[in-house]
Amino acid sequence: MLSTDELERYARHIVLRDVGGPGQAALKEAAVLVIGAGGLGAPALMYLAAAGVGVLGVVDDDVVSLSNLQRQIIHATPDIGRRKVDTAAERIHALNPHVRFAAHATRLDADNAMELIGGYDLVLDGSDNFATRYLVSDACFLAGKPLITAALGQFDGSLTTIRAHERNEGGEFNPTYRCLFPEPPPPGTVPACAEAGVMGALAGVLGSMMALEAIREVVGFGEGLVGRLLMVDARAMRFETLRYRRDPLNPLNGDALVITDLSGHVA
Repeated sequence: MLSTDELERYARHIVLRDVGGPGQAALKEAAVLVIGAGGLGAPALMYLAAAGVGVLGVVDDDVVSLSNLQRQIIHATPDIGRRKVDTAAERIHALNPHVRFAAHATRLDADNAMELIGGYDLVLDGSDNFATRYLVSDACFLAGKPLITAALGQFDGSLTTIRAHERNEGGEFNPTYRCLFPEPPPPGTVPACAEAGVMGALAGVLGSMMALEAIREVVGFGEGLVGRLLMVDARAMRFETLRYRRDPLNPLNGDALVITDLSGHVA
């Protein structure tokens, strides 16, 4: 049930035909885990909190630095040196005290991934490295959890939703992250954000779109990004969508299963 305060707070959602009271109640009952309180995670967390997601969890073992503030809008100048999960908790509580916040001040690894992910309905991956992306994707498949994953370049970004543990209307498994990217790029071929740079506002765009896709997944309106990769080119202000399908040779839900646990990931 929504309280009187919540009915007023979420009034602009409730009057939407595709959301309404039942949709807002579903958001209140949802538990969403965000990997990383950085460039993508920061705006995603703010909009999910504003939308009334009942439980928000964040996995991040980093502290706030001055160079973060160009894009990580959940943190502020006085927060420099503090744990990101702590400053995120304060901002979220100030924005919406109805949201229960769970801080996981740790690095996600093969030892804790299943336990952390298993306690949530939906996972958003805003990490900045391929090792974590593959780990999160594999763990979500094994735990039977939907995953929304995004990535940023200098002036470009991408977003997709993975529900590889479920089958489509044809009875075939949905594609995995490994169907889209079978192998990570060789070490050193993709420069880190600190080396290459990133447009701060672009992180806000992709992070907000992650939140929108999460809300859509919970409420159930429209067409999601399962089997579709949304690509954003900020230089040309162009949005394109690429469809991708399950690769029967992929090791996660392919015809010959290879990955049955997380032992292949370095802890």
